[in-house]
Amino acid sequence: MSDEFHRIRRLPPYVFAEVNAAKAKARAEAEDIIDLGMGNPDSATPPHIVAKLVEAVQDPRTHRYSSSKGIPGLRRALAGYYERRFGVTLNPETEVIATLGSKEGLANLAAAITSPGDTILVPNPSYPIHQFGFIIAGASVRSVPATPDEDMLQALDRAVRHSVPKPTALIVNFPSNPTAYLADLDFYREIVVFCRRHGIWILSDLAYAEIYFGDRAPPSILQVEGAKDIAVEFTSLSKTYSMPGWRMGFAAGNPRLINALTRMKSYLDYGAFTPIQVAATAALNGPQDCVQEMRELYRERRDVLIKGLHAAGWEVPNPEGSMFAWAPIPPRYADLGSVEFSKLLLARAKVAVAPGIGFGEHGDGHVRIAFVENTQRLRQALRNIRGFLQVDNGSPAEPAFAGDVA
Repeated sequence: MSDEFHRIRRLPPYVFAEVNAAKAKARAEAEDIIDLGMGNPDSATPPHIVAKLVEAVQDPRTHRYSSSKGIPGLRRALAGYYERRFGVTLNPETEVIATLGSKEGLANLAAAITSPGDTILVPNPSYPIHQFGFIIAGASVRSVPATPDEDMLQALDRAVRHSVPKPTALIVNFPSNPTAYLADLDFYREIVVFCRRHGIWILSDLAYAEIYFGDRAPPSILQVEGAKDIAVEFTSLSKTYSMPGWRMGFAAGNPRLINALTRMKSYLDYGAFTPIQVAATAALNGPQDCVQEMRELYRERRDVLIKGLHAAGWEVPNPEGSMFAWAPIPPRYADLGSVEFSKLLLARAKVAVAPGIGFGEHGDGHVRIAFVENTQRLRQALRNIRGFLQVDNGSPAEPAFAGDVA
């Protein structure tokens, strides 16, 4: 009898585990660790959403099984959001489904549409479920560049010409986790034309649609004419309304894909707890000032972090979207790789980050830094990082840092 089950054998060791273990050990020894590793929003859910949850949960009728597809009002609310935000019309009955966060939806759709040995195209680096949802389902994954440019388009063309069997699906994710790349509608148009020509499904992850810092909001791939013929898009309330633990997401788009996910979920769950769905409806239909406030909060944190890292001598690109900085490992540590550098940063600077290799082998030259602490804690992290980089470089650490990041 094998020591491991077949699907488990296809999953590599969890690469974040080493850093998580070191973090837990340090905290057990009463060390003050500033955790910028997990993309776990730290702000409270807006009060009007919490109030609606409390109101709904007091009605005993909401305590029964819900609908795995999502209550009708919630699906209509998501369709209303797409109409307002993107000018995209969705049929709430056939083109929208509620999911237990976008991660669950992605994994279950992968299981629904994948045959063993299928070739799936996934950006590398990318959020782990993009790859491993299909690997668990029995597919083979072919990596393509994560950049929304000619490099990805050329890689898609090579994949169609040289993959056996031909690719059946493509994942896109902009604003991207972990790289923070943004795509525009022109790029989406090229992707849609290509995939329609070759009969490739598109699964778009738009979880960070509302976290952007420039003048133009990130588009939806469903805005492209003909996209609904081949594309489905996943969104989430986790980041937009600071509701990560509520596990409320959606898939929208191609009716055939939505139907496949609906059938799969009908065997697996009864949907989110009804009061959560009612509160999610209130989030989408209610005042949206909280979304702008959330965006400004992340902008402030981004500005403090990037300015402070530059002052410390760590050149990190300034992200235009998402809640992450995708930070190249400083050159003198590049040979360590992302896991060992993350462990070193934890030990010397007391700052936890996510090793880039956890998002794919092409991420190993980077670490991901999340904007999940307040500015005071970020400044403390920056002082620690500056001290680590200067001492390790043979220069004395300076005692103060606040003036550089104010």
